Amino acid sequence: VSDLDQSAPALQVQLLDGHVLSLEQLRGKVVLVNFWATWCPYCRHEMPAMEEFYQNYRGQGFEILALSQDDAAGTVVDFMVREGYNFPAAMADATSAAALGGVSRLPTSFVIDKKGVVRHKISGQVHYARLKSLVEPLLKE
Repeated sequence: VSDLDQSAPALQVQLLDGHVLSLEQLRGKVVLVNFWATWCPYCRHEMPAMEEFYQNYRGQGFEILALSQDDAAGTVVDFMVREGYNFPAAMADATSAAALGGVSRLPTSFVIDKKGVVRHKISGQVHYARLKSLVEPLLKE
């Protein structure tokens, strides 16, 4: 985990359900921005923990934005439905990855605090305990 302290970019994406969401709209929440792909085994491995954490903490002001680097949105929609994942997902593009400082490997996640500051970069899988240790202090701020 790298600790960062940079303003989150003005990132706007179209979610798989068609809604448009920007990081600006999520101000006041702690946000996990997760870059992943259905073909990435490490990504698939971390998602049950992400879903569980999302269900447990979303009522306390936690949000996930999962940005897939797959080629086709249909593949991602099918995967999310089949696996029962409920957190918001969108297709990543070069702009979204570059906006957060670049993503060289999957999965890579960023934790953004309530003020819209990128506080942590996680290269590799997130686990429930790791999410808890990074997110809980930010929820209290």
